[in-house]
Amino acid sequence: MAALLVAGAALTVFAIYFQRAEPILRDRVIATLATRYDSRVELAGFEVSAIHGFEVTGSGLRLYPNTLNMQQPLISVDGFSFRTGWRDLFHTPMHIGVVRVSGLAIYLPPKEQRQNIPRLNPHGPQSGKVQVLIDQLDIDHALLVLGTSKPGKVPLDFEIADLQMTSVGAGQPMRFHAILVNPKPVGNIDSSGSFGPFDAHDPGDTLVNGTYSFSHADLSTIKGIGGMLSSTGRYQGTLNNINVDGETDTPDFRLDTADHPVPLHTKFHAIVDGTNGDTHLLPVDAMLLNSHIVARGDVITVRGQGHDIALDVTVEPARIEDLLALGVKTEPPIMTGALVLHTKLSLPPGNGSVTDRLNLQGSFNITGAHFSNPGVQAKVDQLSLRSQGEADQAQQNAQLGISSNIASNMQGNFTLDNSKITITGLKYTVPGAMIAMNGVYSLDGQVFDFHGTARLQAKVSQMVTGWKSLLLKPIDQFFSKDGAGTEVPVSITGTRSNPQFGLDFGHKNKSGDDKIQRPDDGNRIP
Repeated sequence: MAALLVAGAALTVFAIYFQRAEPILRDRVIATLATRYDSRVELAGFEVSAIHGFEVTGSGLRLYPNTLNMQQPLISVDGFSFRTGWRDLFHTPMHIGVVRVSGLAIYLPPKEQRQNIPRLNPHGPQSGKVQVLIDQLDIDHALLVLGTSKPGKVPLDFEIADLQMTSVGAGQPMRFHAILVNPKPVGNIDSSGSFGPFDAHDPGDTLVNGTYSFSHADLSTIKGIGGMLSSTGRYQGTLNNINVDGETDTPDFRLDTADHPVPLHTKFHAIVDGTNGDTHLLPVDAMLLNSHIVARGDVITVRGQGHDIALDVTVEPARIEDLLALGVKTEPPIMTGALVLHTKLSLPPGNGSVTDRLNLQGSFNITGAHFSNPGVQAKVDQLSLRSQGEADQAQQNAQLGISSNIASNMQGNFTLDNSKITITGLKYTVPGAMIAMNGVYSLDGQVFDFHGTARLQAKVSQMVTGWKSLLLKPIDQFFSKDGAGTEVPVSITGTRSNPQFGLDFGHKNKSGDDKIQRPDDGNRIP
């Protein structure tokens, strides 16, 4: 009988204890959040289960700052859950090991309104109403939105697929592990480090540091390029001034103009403004096949449109065949040779392909060039031999199908715009000849149109054999000018894979004059 009375009394105590647990826990959660964030707290659902201690689930949590008139909550949570022991119910502050959260969203108002956001309670557990301490937060899907009042701007948002934070406390940095969803190129960024304490009044001053890895990022989600990118690195600083050092590997990088995969490896140092996405590259050091590329400049975020990229690029030492393999369809590349290139690169935001939007303005110097097309190289050999007055050798080589494989050099200025390259001040030299030209060709290989002047070491009669040489001797004097044995207008037209070389007496320059302008005084024939 006594045992039954004891059991009955225990059940009564347990029932009272359990009935009191739910309102006690609910009040503690609300009081802690209201104090810590100086906010009005709404909590739509709250349930407690007595299985294995107290298991708590909640839903529809909303925090509205008392100092702001916000139509949407500063912080909202779709659902949360945690477990606590029976004894912890009567401890103040109550200790909770892990809280699981789903659907966390933080909406920060425009910058000019953030001074009214309440600061976190600095007293932590010493505050009478801060009644809950948490060791770890596991968050499934989080969203941070930075509002803006600037015309034409849209809020900046950061989407995090999975986030784990430890040592959560007022005024203290938090250790974290996060999986971030990167929209373009599509992929997940895995990052670990420390963050905070968060400064709601000026998020850009919030401290952050850590490491990241980005793997299997599909570059084809960016129109105009392709390949699978992976990247690792470290970062530290504040949100508006993050110093990032990292490396990327793309073994199959390609442009849609050629669709020829080539390996690309980069090392970079960058300063990133995490509050708006702007990136300053200082520099990017890249290897494309056997070509060294260094780029410095800015990648500015244009919300709702993409990125505005402006870079200074130096390519040295490099091979022209590497860049041709990347950018043009012709295979193998039409030319091989050593390359030095300097250019300003501009890639404005837009929906078109990269090659349609890309703009380049710069200069180049190619030395030791050879053409992969035997027909083109044969014409170069013939030009050089005949220009040196070795017409007999040129004729013999042509009859026997022998190639001298004479190297070419060229330099000039270029502009790439709308998938078309315009070259000015082009100087093309081989032993015995120098050709100065201006022209244009398209990246698809369908337009190749160059016109200019050829200055040759030999006289007209010395470039042919037999009776033709005797016949042309009287006119040598009409083509010998300013130290050149021969000076004639020339053209290169057709397509990139099948250019046509010829004299160009009928072509007019841009001013409408029949005369083709010669190269500057002082240029000498090799």
